[in-house]
Parts: sequence; C-alpha cells; structure tokens
Amino acid sequence: MRHTIAALVIVASLAACATTTSSTGRTQYVGGVSQAQLNQLGAQAFTEAKQKGPLSNDARQNRYVRCVVDALVRQLPADQRAFAWESAVFAEKEPNAYALPGGKVGINTGLFAVAKNQDQLAAVVAHEIGHVVERHHDERITRQMGASGAVQLIGALAGDYGQLATQGGSILAQTGFLLPGSRAQETEADVVGQRMMAQAGFDPRAAVALWQNMIGAGGNRPPQWLSTHPDPQSRISELQVRANQLVPTWEQARAAGRRPSCG
Repeated sequence: MRHTIAALVIVASLAACATTTSSTGRTQYVGGVSQAQLNQLGAQAFTEAKQKGPLSNDARQNRYVRCVVDALVRQLPADQRAFAWESAVFAEKEPNAYALPGGKVGINTGLFAVAKNQDQLAAVVAHEIGHVVERHHDERITRQMGASGAVQLIGALAGDYGQLATQGGSILAQTGFLLPGSRAQETEADVVGQRMMAQAGFDPRAAVALWQNMIGAGGNRPPQWLSTHPDPQSRISELQVRANQLVPTWEQARAAGRRPSCG
C-alpha cells in the first residue's frame, strides 16, 4: 500500500499541470495526476470502504440506488460512461453520499430519511457525480502538489466526503483530516448535477425540496458533506432559479422516454 501510494506521488510530482475549462466555463488547473491514477486511488479507497462497512444487505435499497446511478450515468459523455460505475449502500445513520474517481458511489442509509423519493436521491447522487466528471479531485490534487506529499494527495482525493474518513480504511485513515472542496467546486457540482438529473428524467425541482428537508432535519446547520456550500437560503434560491430553467429539459427527457422508475 505505502509503496503504491509513494509511487503515485512521485509520478504525480512529475506530471505537467495544465489549464482547462470546466463545462460551466470556470478555469481549472489540473494534471497533478493522470485519470488512470485517479481511478486507481478511487477504486482502492472504495474497496477499503466496503471492507470496513457496515454495508446494507437490503436488496431493495441497493437496487434503488443502483437504478438512480445508472439513469444518471447514461447521460454522461462516452468516456465517462466507460468508468466501472459501481454503487454501495452503507448502514450508517449520517445522511451522507459521495462519489470517487473511476465511478464509485457510496450512499448512507441515513440519507433515505431526507431524500424522500427517487428525484431527491438523484439530486444528491448527481451532485456527487458532478464532482467526478468536472475533475474536481484532479483539481484539488494539483492545488496541493508540493505541499505535504502523500498525505495531502490522499486528503485531496477524499475531498469533502466526511463519512469516508471512517469508511475508507488505510488510504484515508493515513491523512488524519479531509480537505473540503471549494465553494466554486460545490456550486459547480450543483449546476452540473441539476442539469444531469433533468436530462435523465428526474424532476430538477426536487433539489430544492431536498435542501429544505436537510434544513428541517438538521436546523440551519448543514450536514458535513455540504459544509462548504453558501448559506442554505442562498442555495435554495439558486436551486429554484435553475430548476425553473431546467423544467423544459426535464419535460423533453420524459417525452423522449427517459422516465426512471427506481422506487
């Protein structure tokens, strides 16, 4: 494990960084690691998360999550659809979710208490997939290159997924802390995720209802996985504006036969 990580850090240090543009038009500095290296780290962290558990053995819950993930993934470009997309449900009360490079999605059972239907669950999952497809993990790692080597490299990969610290085994246990995504990244994941869910046939207005449920469940304090977002009321307003703009996209998706029936 340590030799593998050390090797990745060395390779990453030699990688040339590049300036690119995200799908929302934001300038990004990426190239700290290759996509293959990101996928390897993501897959390894996910394997360790599942080994650590506890996993939910509820077949219905697992089918439900997989159905939502599959519907969203079908809207991704071909190169991103080609990732080995995989989902797992963890028997944890914290309402949490994450996605990792290489197409790994984790959902805590506690999320079902606030994501009350498939559209609201899709809002969460699409947001997390947005981090992956917009190369936020690469961006975080590139930003941290040259700072503290392997520890910050792995911490950057972990991003803002708080529960992964306890689920993720040795890769994330070595860090001792998790680096949050920037507000720019979080807002971008909102924009990309809400668009993705509408294209997949999920009602984009459910993202507003989801956040309202989050506030109702936890007061004005957001869960850890949303800690870097703007204040709740500002976020609700932004989600509502985008939802109204995306209703035609959702209607077109439904007319084209994209009508998810996940549960």
